[in-house]
Amino acid sequence: MSKKLSVVTIAYNEEANIAACVNSAKGWADEHIVVDDFSSDRTVEIAKANGATVFQRKMDVEGIHRNWAYARARNEWVLSLDADEEVTEDLKEEILSAITSDEFIVYTIPLRTYIGSHWVQHGGWYPGGKLRLFRKSLFKYEEVGVHPRAMYDGKCGHLTKDIIHKDYEDFAELFRGLNGQTSLEAEKWFNEKRKIGVGKMLWKACDRFFRTYVRKKGYKDGVVGLVVAVNSAMYQVLSYTKYWELQIKLKP
Repeated sequence: MSKKLSVVTIAYNEEANIAACVNSAKGWADEHIVVDDFSSDRTVEIAKANGATVFQRKMDVEGIHRNWAYARARNEWVLSLDADEEVTEDLKEEILSAITSDEFIVYTIPLRTYIGSHWVQHGGWYPGGKLRLFRKSLFKYEEVGVHPRAMYDGKCGHLTKDIIHKDYEDFAELFRGLNGQTSLEAEKWFNEKRKIGVGKMLWKACDRFFRTYVRKKGYKDGVVGLVVAVNSAMYQVLSYTKYWELQIKLKP
């Protein structure tokens, strides 16, 4: 099996982050592919200037888009790295060791996620391992538009070193992201004809807050932990509201 690694990044208007992302894998990954969603800023220019190979494709369905992007890689081993993420030096060594083994065909990697300068260490955000390293011939995403499931044939290993994830520039961006994500979630519920009422929504919202803030010790992050827990609960409230609105609008 080849020991070469392809890094694949999906990007849209990431001129502030893309150089650090590409450079964090430069010199040890065999290639870095950026699949750009026709950015209106300098993302493509900066990615190319830092040595990435750039393809452009309009984002339609997330699962389909990701599978298309990974298929551009010329190597069997792929590291999926978001544009606002960077590989640490310790993780680099761990990845290069992992891809020499035949035991696992996918690996999870911890994400050290930041809101501005705040590292969110509790509430289920850390280590929050995500499946990011895989053999592309044995792996694909479910082809749905929101929260696609990873599907693979084989054993999953777990790396211990971090990806640095500069997820949100500030809390305003956190809340803007919540708006977009809940719109997609509501559409998914509506298309799947799910039966969700006010009672179920309220129970899920309260459960999310309790699990994030209490059970997963979000309170240890102070104000940041409280906001993260409230944001988690509001995901259910906003998703349900938009789902209910779709039902009203499209009633015959």
